[in-house]
Amino acid sequence: MQDPIPWNDLALFAAVARHGTLAGAAEETGTSSATLSRRMTAFERQIGKRLFLHGNAGYAVTAEGRALMDQVKRMEATAIDIGRWRASGSTRVRVRISAGVWTAMRLAQNLSAFWSPEADWIPEFVQCHRMMDLARREIDIGIRNARPEQPWLAGRRTGETTHSVYAVSEDIEAWIGGSFETAPLPSEQWVARTHGAAIVTTANEPALRLALAEAGMGRIVLPDFIGLRRPTLRRLSDPIAELTREEWLVAHHEARHEPGIRAALDALATFLSTPPAP
Repeated sequence: MQDPIPWNDLALFAAVARHGTLAGAAEETGTSSATLSRRMTAFERQIGKRLFLHGNAGYAVTAEGRALMDQVKRMEATAIDIGRWRASGSTRVRVRISAGVWTAMRLAQNLSAFWSPEADWIPEFVQCHRMMDLARREIDIGIRNARPEQPWLAGRRTGETTHSVYAVSEDIEAWIGGSFETAPLPSEQWVARTHGAAIVTTANEPALRLALAEAGMGRIVLPDFIGLRRPTLRRLSDPIAELTREEWLVAHHEARHEPGIRAALDALATFLSTPPAP
């Protein structure tokens, strides 16, 4: 019995066949050209057919490759139809959005900047310490700090997030740390590594550390889109270079075309791409 063809390899094959180059397929899928080359070689070996002619002009699809592409196109069309069917049961689609604690707070506090009750989609926020699975539709949209590497995911870069030190006064020299009952944030790790001896108290939740800082207990590191909007806090440093992260909107490469998810992606991209005002 032959091994089943992995869906992921079919998605990568279709991208290379559509573009005719590894660079174009890499841009679509978020997978590096080197990885695509390696995966296509292994895929042809598994299929047992020559799918591409490799040359200076790129990846030309063979007759066998065109025949497979015809099959894959039907699979993609069926997947889109299923997505539309899923969305057609309600005029207002619920879109599950996963983000880190600070980004989720920013979205909730600025809801009217990217959503209105008249929109044909409703946001549902999932603030979670683990990476939610887009392929299994645990969520519809993820806001992440790196470009997606999986071929079934599509990403849109919205900017970058900077972090700085904040406290109610420059006179405060003590620090507030994380207690690490959950996976530590990079900012918590930075505080422990660089100012561990000055930590006077800890809290396991970021919102609790923020409350302690606003009460004058110590210094903390915050994303600038949070810290600059807290009237009781002062920024005491320039952005910390090693904590600067890219910000990406991530969705399943097929589900992103569903009307409700597409509307949510466009609205969130516009909001997240706008630098926060102090």
